[in-house]
Amino acid sequence: MTKTVLLVGTRKGLFLLESEDRRNWRLRGPFCEGWPVYHAVFDPAGGAIYAAAASEWHGAAVWRSADLGETWTHSSAGIAYEDGRRLSKVSNLAVGHGRVLVGVEAPGVFESTDAGETWSLKTTLAGQPGSEVWDDPKNQPPGHLGISAVIADNASKDHWWAIVQGIGLYETIDDGATWTPRNRGLRADWPREHEEVGFCVHKVALTSDPSRMFQQNHVGMHRTDDGGRTWTEITEGLPTEFGFAAVAHPHDRDTFHVIPLDPGHGRTMPDGKACVWRTEDAGATWRRSDRGLPQADAWLGVLREGMAGDGYDEPGYYFGTSTGQVFASADDAASWTEIASYLPAISSVEVATVE
Repeated sequence: MTKTVLLVGTRKGLFLLESEDRRNWRLRGPFCEGWPVYHAVFDPAGGAIYAAAASEWHGAAVWRSADLGETWTHSSAGIAYEDGRRLSKVSNLAVGHGRVLVGVEAPGVFESTDAGETWSLKTTLAGQPGSEVWDDPKNQPPGHLGISAVIADNASKDHWWAIVQGIGLYETIDDGATWTPRNRGLRADWPREHEEVGFCVHKVALTSDPSRMFQQNHVGMHRTDDGGRTWTEITEGLPTEFGFAAVAHPHDRDTFHVIPLDPGHGRTMPDGKACVWRTEDAGATWRRSDRGLPQADAWLGVLREGMAGDGYDEPGYYFGTSTGQVFASADDAASWTEIASYLPAISSVEVATVE
């Protein structure tokens, strides 16, 4: 029987939500000994869960479970900079093509080809426009610039993307040997030293069409129709230009979802009304999807890895909040149900389909 599994990374460990029908859910956890988990993914090829974790006491490591959470190991072997740069946390993961990639802070990507037992430095994007900013010691961690996303191309091991926090999106087509900034057409409301970088990219969502991607930026929602070479803003119709989480429809290149937030320091859903916004025409128009979501006094925040979608014919979507709720839709965002209520602050939600 097919089982849907949500991997929920929180401030105090990883939790699993499991369902056979996407309506009735069982909660297990916490796992990873209560370490803060920033992102967790499932490798369908090997059947393992990987969780990027960083503890103030124990440092940074990647946890692994080969049996859906029954047992766990973790390793940080090789996750270190030889030049003395401080590495404060591992923040996100990507799996595929027989390896695991992990993005870290200060900016760099490490690789494991032995199921997470050992790691080696893959790239620091050295020499790229903007690298002088993240190489500046005053911008070193904790709490400063890092790789906020590694985005794999399932069709090609050599092709993937990395987002450098506060700098922009970069693409490689030779497995990290060289990089190209992919930020043309984005907007920035602050001075920049380079034409190609200096943009605060929060989330990039791939679609079923390799040429079409969507992006939630610090200042606007954007779409590309040429694989990231140029971007067009599609913010009009949304309540704010700011947000973190976003997810595309698994089969329809024109349908996309985003959770706008108040751009001030609160960074919660506007007016205390929980809502996911949906476009079915590639951003020409937007509509609210809020049936089943709280519409009063719901001061909820959702982080950049806090929303995911599955691949069923009628897709399901899931998001977790900074106050510990998980909401799910099993009917292509027509309605929502709260499926977990009292978890620690949620950093990430990913979904896996397990036989």
